[in-house]
Amino acid sequence: MLQLTDWLILLGLGAVWHGWQIVWVAPLPRQLRRGEVPTAPKGSQEAFGLFWIDQYGWIGLTLLVGGLVSVIAGLLR
Repeated sequence: MLQLTDWLILLGLGAVWHGWQIVWVAPLPRQLRRGEVPTAPKGSQEAFGLFWIDQYGWIGLTLLVGGLVSVIAGLLR
């Protein structure tokens, strides 16, 4: 039977893999970029698309960092 540490490592590696795939495809959120960032008029289709691309980038970063924390916690237990 799998122990808690095994689950932390296993689920953490899955989160890292999935998060890395998202980060690879989606750009960093505009809040984390330097220099010129794309903008669009408020309420437009382009603004809606930029919002969701930013959200997708945040989800990828959260999975990547959370997965790394989970793997490290599993290894240190």
